[in-house]
Amino acid sequence: MTPDDGQPIRVLLVDDDALVRAGLRLILRGAPDMEVLAEDPADGAAAVAAARAHRPDVILMDIRMPRVDGIEATRTIAAQPDPPYIIVLTTFDSDDLIVQALRAGASGFLLKDTPPERLVDAVRSVVAGDPILSPSVTRQLVERVTATHDDGRDAARERLATLTGRELDVAQLIGQGLSNADIARQLYMGVPTVKAHVSRVLAKLGADNRVQVAIVVHDAGAD
Repeated sequence: MTPDDGQPIRVLLVDDDALVRAGLRLILRGAPDMEVLAEDPADGAAAVAAARAHRPDVILMDIRMPRVDGIEATRTIAAQPDPPYIIVLTTFDSDDLIVQALRAGASGFLLKDTPPERLVDAVRSVVAGDPILSPSVTRQLVERVTATHDDGRDAARERLATLTGRELDVAQLIGQGLSNADIARQLYMGVPTVKAHVSRVLAKLGADNRVQVAIVVHDAGAD
C-alpha cells in the first residue's frame, strides 16, 4: 500500500508498552509527511482489527506481545488484500523471531533504540520500496539464524534457477543488503532498471520482500 501523492504516510503503532508507543508517536509526529493514527493497539489481535479498520500505509509492529504476538499478527495482516508495509521492532537477542516475522511478510526490522532520524527515514524508505536493513545487519541476521539443510539448499537453488543471469546478479546483491542505488552503481544500470529487475526477482521467487530474497540466496549458498 502506498499513499497518494501529497498525502501523508499513515502509520499505525503496535506495542504493549505505552511508553514505547508514546516515544514513537512523538518522533513520527515531528515529520511533516507522516500521520500517526490515533488508535494504539497493544497486542496482535487489536493490531489486526486496527489494520482492517484504518488501512494504514505502514505498521510499526512489536514482536513480543501478549495474546497474539507480532509474528502471527504480521502473517494475518500481510495476507489481506493490498496490505500495509510492516516494520517489526525488536532487539538483537530475538534474531529467530525476526526471521519468522520476515517470513510472515514483514518488510524489514528496526531496533527499538534506532535514532529518531533513522526511524523516520526507514518509514519513508519502506514506502518507497527500498530496503531498511544495513548490509552488515542483513548478513548477520540471515547467516546466524537461517538453518540451511541439504534439502533446503536444493530447493533454494531450484528457485534461483528460474532467474535470468542479470536477475541472479541482482538477487545476490539483494542478499548482501544493498539498496537499489548501490545495486545500480555496482551493475552499471539505472535505478529504474534495477527496480524492474527487483520486481521480477520477487515475483519469480514468490517472495514478499527483499529479506526473503536474501534468505533464499543464503539458503542456496549463492551469496
